[in-house]
Amino acid sequence: MSSAMKPETNLPLLNHPIEEPSAFTPEALITAVRAERALARLSVPPVCLLEFDGDLTDSLVSSGTAKRWDDWPCFHTMMFAVEFAGVPFGIIPRTIGGPFAVLVAEQLAAAGVRLILGLTSAGRVRPSLPIPSFVVATEAIRDEGTSFHYLPPSPQVAAPAAVVNALEAELPSLGTPLFKGPVWTTDAPYRETGRQLAQYAQAGILAVEMQAASLFAFSVAHKVPVGVVAHVTNAVDHEGKPFHKGSQPEGVQILRALYAAGQYFLESRAL
Repeated sequence: MSSAMKPETNLPLLNHPIEEPSAFTPEALITAVRAERALARLSVPPVCLLEFDGDLTDSLVSSGTAKRWDDWPCFHTMMFAVEFAGVPFGIIPRTIGGPFAVLVAEQLAAAGVRLILGLTSAGRVRPSLPIPSFVVATEAIRDEGTSFHYLPPSPQVAAPAAVVNALEAELPSLGTPLFKGPVWTTDAPYRETGRQLAQYAQAGILAVEMQAASLFAFSVAHKVPVGVVAHVTNAVDHEGKPFHKGSQPEGVQILRALYAAGQYFLESRAL
């Protein structure tokens, strides 16, 4: 078979010209948003969280704990902020899936963010993993599309080690079982098969979620530090209450731990 007829050479996803600059940039979008909405040219909080579900943000807004960050220059999302020790911690809810998470991450980077964290709901892959638990993702299987627009094809992509270390140092304070290791990123959650779950469990994958590989590829390509924490709340064989992420006070404690991890990372970088 000639190289022109090999199926992989005809797949646009695996032939993206990653070495070429983008024709459309996040800076251009930010400029347009600021002009249309008369926004001040202010930086975003130094650490910002992409909250996959949005339930936590809704709860914080309804209680008055989180306030809208009015100068966030984005057409697609709203940013809120919670203050810890007088320092704002930015939160953007409902960044569901790799494409949307990276779209927002690009705009955060262009707006001056210093660290992006992701808190994503996840399903259990390793059968011994307790529910609920947290997994600090160290790498991600690239079973999605966005990462291939940033890095050459490969089976997985690693997280920045320094961010993993910061998360691992601060999250034990929550008292919920904490693990670190690889996750499986999919952009088709209703196409996870039993065979895949068994194969990935055997390979040591801890959980399945929808954005880590995309965010890590963005991080590597643009040298923007990113970390992802998977909140494992469900499994196909779980007989207890599924998708329970805890109470509002527990949510605040999660945010506080993530904020502490962010400060730990920024301070370690400054040394």
